[in-house]
Amino acid sequence: MENVLIDVETLAAWMAEGRDVVVLDARARLDDADAGRALWQHGHVPGALHADMDRELSAPPTREGGRHPLPDTATFTAQLRRWGVTPEVPVVIYDDQGGALAGARAWWMLIWAGHPSVHVLDGGWPAWRDSDQMVATDMPRPTPSAWTPRFNDDLIATAEDVERGDAVLLDARAGERFRGEHEPIDPAAGHIPGARNVPAASMLDTGSHFLSPDALSQALPAGDNMISYCGSGISACQLILASAVAGRPLPRLYPGSWSAWSSDPARPVATGAA
Repeated sequence: MENVLIDVETLAAWMAEGRDVVVLDARARLDDADAGRALWQHGHVPGALHADMDRELSAPPTREGGRHPLPDTATFTAQLRRWGVTPEVPVVIYDDQGGALAGARAWWMLIWAGHPSVHVLDGGWPAWRDSDQMVATDMPRPTPSAWTPRFNDDLIATAEDVERGDAVLLDARAGERFRGEHEPIDPAAGHIPGARNVPAASMLDTGSHFLSPDALSQALPAGDNMISYCGSGISACQLILASAVAGRPLPRLYPGSWSAWSSDPARPVATGAA
């Protein structure tokens, strides 16, 4: 998968040339469902549409699906059409955490839908803002599309796939949550037995840019059969995105992640370092 990342200069050049591109602003905050839209309204990349993590990139929470279940394909298809997404036009996505939150989730969902040209803005909103590019505050009105995506559910892992135990499990949460030292949200503290802790934030440098492909390859466990999870299937997508940047096979996403796994007291829980 080539050209997963796009830099500020390239996106600015595309826009200056009048090239068709759909830009999605996926800024979000886990503790405030309205924060992302407020940030977008305050200022965004010109032409960027808001992609709401809780309302458009997720379905309502359920015990089985966790805190951020995937929307069903019909619902997400309707949303892609409202954004004017078509396979002929590239999509560029950004957040303000280097993709480590909803930006990577939006990227993964477009890949899941079969879009052939989806990119993440390397460095995200801070990189755009700090490079003195234009900032808009308008509310764009895209022309709806009639695209019919072809969803690839082979990119998804179920709880049964996780329980089978033949995949390498990657846990994208911070170390203290993985070890069970601190659990602010979910029913139990700890991790799925056998999982390896690869925090999503470790895929980025101090400027919220992705590490080099070689550095990412060294940071990610090797294997062709991997499943990525986190608290609720959001930051887990950062490890999938990092795998794409590194030119590695893509882990499957366990959408329910720890929020769904830990809601069932019959499922095993491990604590401490892996």
